[in-house]
Amino acid sequence: MALRTGSPLPELTGATEWRNGKVGREVLLGSPVLIHFWSLSCYICKNNLPRLKEWKAAYAPEGLRVIAVHMPREEDETDLAKVEAALEQFSITEPCAIDNEHKLADAFGNDQAWVPYYFLFDAEGNLKSRGAGQAAADVVGGALARLFPNT
Repeated sequence: MALRTGSPLPELTGATEWRNGKVGREVLLGSPVLIHFWSLSCYICKNNLPRLKEWKAAYAPEGLRVIAVHMPREEDETDLAKVEAALEQFSITEPCAIDNEHKLADAFGNDQAWVPYYFLFDAEGNLKSRGAGQAAADVVGGALARLFPNT
């Protein structure tokens, strides 16, 4: 079952690899955190990347931390070279967990393998908002604006 509002930020253990640095839950506490699940084959994920960059530009100076989780939906998406090429192509510079075994997806309750899937946590590590699929960016964008009202 997906995390519910108020749920604590899960441990970020079980990734098969990390790119752009590895982070854990304990490092993230004290800052608002946006975790976004994406996949190579997800056109919505790719279409939302410019908006994600806007959020990082607007809210990172206010303390927002962003973590990417690549969750493959097909066997060929487990190819690390393909994921690395996509990270470079789409300028995904935040720490990115490679979740080839879906352990992070399980920890976040993403048992339907939704992408994109955004989880927004406050500085205390409590879930403030989540959104999946086509409308996810609108849902989480509104929550970000409420979390950072002076931005």
